[in-house]
Amino acid sequence: MNILLQLQGMLDKTRQIDFLAPLLLRIFLAPILILAGYGKLTGLENTAAYFGNPDWGLGMPAPMLMAVLAGATEFFGGIAILIGFATRWVALPLMFTMVVAAGTAHWQNGWHALPEQTLTVPWEWRMDKIEGAAERKNKAREILKEYSNYDYITADGSITILKNGIEFAATYFLMLLVLFFIGAGRYASLDYWIKKRFDPD
Repeated sequence: MNILLQLQGMLDKTRQIDFLAPLLLRIFLAPILILAGYGKLTGLENTAAYFGNPDWGLGMPAPMLMAVLAGATEFFGGIAILIGFATRWVALPLMFTMVVAAGTAHWQNGWHALPEQTLTVPWEWRMDKIEGAAERKNKAREILKEYSNYDYITADGSITILKNGIEFAATYFLMLLVLFFIGAGRYASLDYWIKKRFDPD
């Protein structure tokens, strides 16, 4: 029993560097959000067209407003996440943005972003799309092998088909949910130093 307590004590000492977890989470997530928002804002006309068109887009109302809101939330929210400023507050609209993205752009495609057959999760609800994508991927390989230099085309990665499910939006939502509850972390965030300055207790 003493050995177990000692091991637990050693484990607890790692909490002295617990700020690393939210810091690395922020560094991982923020550039994704910033680039996504930047892409929407710099291509605002195309973004709004995709948001609004009911035939090949999302068919959303007020598409220009939605494009501006989504782009600004991701871009400025990503910057705030990166520097650890108002992290818990910023996480809220970003989580809402992920929910909207999952519901409007990705839900109909199921869970997986790629048509993964060997690592398919039990909650995938569009197995038909995985099977269909696998069939089309095999057909694309056949065509490329017959009519092109297949080794050259696949030298930096294999051929796949984007399934475009909610996987990434859900993953980003969960990462933001963690930041919402634990905050930006100690030392390496503006939130920590602002709180230390104005609320030292």
